[in-house]
Formats: sequence, structure tokens, C-alpha cells
Amino acid sequence: QVQLVESGGGLVQAGGSLRLSCAASGRTFSSYVMGWFRQAPGKEREFVAGVSGSGGNTGYRDSVKGRFSISRENAKNTVYLQMNSLKPEDTAVYYCAARYRPLGYAGYFTGRDEYGYWGQGTQVTVSS
Repeated sequence: QVQLVESGGGLVQAGGSLRLSCAASGRTFSSYVMGWFRQAPGKEREFVAGVSGSGGNTGYRDSVKGRFSISRENAKNTVYLQMNSLKPEDTAVYYCAARYRPLGYAGYFTGRDEYGYWGQGTQVTVSS
């Protein structure tokens, strides 16, 4: 139903910043809980950040707390991931994901299996 396209990845030096964007199709974007995941070579895809349908509730994995910020602009059908103070260990392919919001649910999800829609991914490389 919903199609996701990430953008904004690239090469950045350690300590630098990058903002990723994920554009979604459709006219009911606010009905989707959104998340960001990342996968480094040889590693399992891991949760990075999640945001509720309204944007009012967010969550992060411990290693990015205080450095990354997830947000969304429902009028633009877009979710963002602002990444600051980047470290070489942040290097990975970053994916955005969407899951239709359960009735009455105002939170976010952290599990890979909880999302049904995925973007193609965008490469983030942090040099040291």
C-alpha cells in the first residue's frame, strides 16, 4: 500500500551531521507508525528510532540517544532522522519502515517484525 523512499545518506566525517528523509506515498500518512533501522555489513538490522503516527511519541536505541532525533511532517508525508555527532560505528545502510497504526495506538514499535513496509535504504558512511 505505502511506498517508502529514503534519501540524504552520504559520506561524513566523525562528529559531523546528516539528515535523512523518508518520503511516503498515499494520503493517510498519519495513520502509519514510522521507524528507522540500520544494518552494517555482516550485522543484523537493528532499531534506531521510532515515532508515533502523530509525532508525539518517540524512542531511540541507547547508543544514539542524545545524538539522533526522529520527527515527521505528516502534511509532507515525510519522516526525518537528524543525526548529529556521528561516529564511525554509525556507518550502515539506513532504512525507514512503516506499520499501519492499530486502532487507538499512540506509541511506536521497535521490532523489525512489527513493520510491514520498508524503503530501499540509504548508505551512511562516517569516516574517522
